[in-house]
Order: sequence, then structure tokens, then C-alpha cells
Amino acid sequence: MSAAAATIHIVAAVILDDRGRALVVRKHGASRFMQPGGKPEPGEEPLQALARELDEELGVQLHTASAIALGNFEDWAVNEPGHRVQAQAWRVWIEGEPCARAEIAELAWVPLQPPHGQPLAPLSEHHILPAVAALATAR
Repeated sequence: MSAAAATIHIVAAVILDDRGRALVVRKHGASRFMQPGGKPEPGEEPLQALARELDEELGVQLHTASAIALGNFEDWAVNEPGHRVQAQAWRVWIEGEPCARAEIAELAWVPLQPPHGQPLAPLSEHHILPAVAALATAR
């Protein structure tokens, strides 16, 4: 019997452009794109963590008052074999032009519906982007 997979807890941002495409990022050494975000520091609230991560990774400021919680999503981690990743995802609005910083190698804007045009992490492809697409369709 194998041990249960360790779970990594993160916060993730969904940032849309004026064409309704979602911003995804690829970390240095990674082959797949994912939502920007990361692991909260001890004692950090989810939106505080997201604001810090977006500043560090993209050089943008988060408008926390307008953030919409999308839910919690879980799938296999793409960059840490044998681990699962659980994301608390938020639809957010930002100030500033995103640019790749820190551990981010590349940015891309992808449609919410397949084909996405970039290889995506399972969490983004199968959970987060479909949730945002469903929300957009419901409005």
C-alpha cells in the first residue's frame, strides 16, 4: 500500500485581458503553464499571499476589494512529482502591465476554452479555466 500523496496548498489568480483570455505563466525549468500565484507564508491571508506573489512574479498590484473567490481545486502537481496541489483560486483585477520576474520564465494569454495554444498544468486545464468559463457563460 502506498502512502497518501502530500498536498501543496497555494493561492492562484485568474487575470483576464480585454479579449477574455487568461494569463498563464511558465516557471523556469517547467514545460507547462499555470495560473500565477504561489504558497502563502505562515499567518498570511489568501489575498495577502496572492498580492505578494503577483508583485514578486509579475510586478503588478492586486485590487483585493474586487477579487471574486472561484473555489478550491485539486489535481496532481506538475512540477513536484508525487504531490497534489490544492489551489484557492480567485478572479482578480490588477494594476500594471504583467512581466515575467523572479521564477517566471514566460507569460502567455490563453482562451478559456480549448484549444489553449499552450501546454497547461492539469489544475489550470481541467479545473480553474473551466470554472471561469462557466462563470462567464452564466452571466
